Formats: sequence, C-alpha cells, structure tokens
Amino acid sequence: METVSTPLTENARVRIAQVVAEGGLLVTPTDTIYGIGAQATDSEAVRKLLAAKGRGRQMPPPVVAAKISDLSAVVTDFNAVAQALAQAFWPGALTLILPARADYVSVLGDLRTLAVRIPDHGELLSVLEHTGPLALTSANLTQAPPALSCSQAIEYFHQEVDIYIDGGTVDGGVPSTIVDVTGVRPRLLRMGAISLAELNQALSALSVTVEETQS
Repeated sequence: METVSTPLTENARVRIAQVVAEGGLLVTPTDTIYGIGAQATDSEAVRKLLAAKGRGRQMPPPVVAAKISDLSAVVTDFNAVAQALAQAFWPGALTLILPARADYVSVLGDLRTLAVRIPDHGELLSVLEHTGPLALTSANLTQAPPALSCSQAIEYFHQEVDIYIDGGTVDGGVPSTIVDVTGVRPRLLRMGAISLAELNQALSALSVTVEETQS
C-alpha cells in the first residue's frame, strides 16, 4: 500500500499509472467525493474493484476519462445529443449513459450500457491523462457513507487498495446529473448539479428536450 499527496509530481503520476497498468486499485479525490478505481479495460482489475466494495456485476462502475476520444474504448454511439451535452458540461457534473461497446460488455458487468463522465478535477484529470479511462466509483463499502478524506478511505479498504492519493478533505458537493442518451429522446435519471433548464438550453439547437422521468 502506497500513499501520495497532492499536488502530484510527474513522478507520482507515472507511479500511479504504473500501479494501474499492473492491475492495481487506486483511491483518489474527485470533484465531489473520494473514488476507488481501476483500469477500465482490465476485467480482473474491475473484478477486484467490485469485490473491494462488496458489489456485484449487476452494478457496473462508471467510467471517467480525461477526454471524449478516450471513451471510444468503452462506449459507442456518441450521438449528437451526447456531443452537445458533453460540449456544454464537460469537464463537469454530468454523467451520460451510453451503449457499451459489444466487445466490452463482459469487462465491467452485466449491463449493456455504461455511465461515463469527464470530471472537473485538475489532479484527477492529470492522472487520467497518464492512465487512460478508469472504472471509478465512490470510495466506500456498499451501504456505507462515501469517503470524504483519504484516511476514511483507508479505514474502508486498508491493503486492498494499492495506492492512495491524499488530496485532503473534500466537501462532498452536489452529485452529477445523470442523463440517458441511448434512446430517441434523452431521459433524466437523476437530478444533480446541472438543472433541467440548463440541459434543455444546451440542446436547443437540436430542438430536443430532456424527458423528466426519474428512477
């Protein structure tokens, strides 16, 4: 188990990328809470991630990346609606649900769709530039509160995580808004930091509005 602190040095980023490339787990601060992650394209690393949280394959973790082009490794059909929303709100508190690549479905879990986001967090983005897309979910055991500090995450995972990034205490923030863009019309799945009015404004040039049904 290793710990590195922010601001990250280039050597630290390289070390983090090495750990991830070797199938290790990391904990990192994000723009809301601490997350636990693994290389998104490594099925064994994702299995370890889900096991550490006590979560099954029926709840695949979201994927975060530094740029849209990196997401082509995991999702398809980045349609006009997705492009408009991403241009308006990424990096930021918007999660999009997109179809998972057919050859990728077995890596993350049992669903054929995937939640993706580009986070608004400079240190995390710098890590993602080195690691590529990460499967990243809240740093907590299932049904426990999300970690808001590195020390809290260590209490949850101890030696199960290979490298911890200590960025101090985060404030939790407002969770991301989740929009499903796999259908004919985008659907709001969770209201978060981005309002329905803001979503619709971003889509106005396409004459599309977001369906308000939430689950």
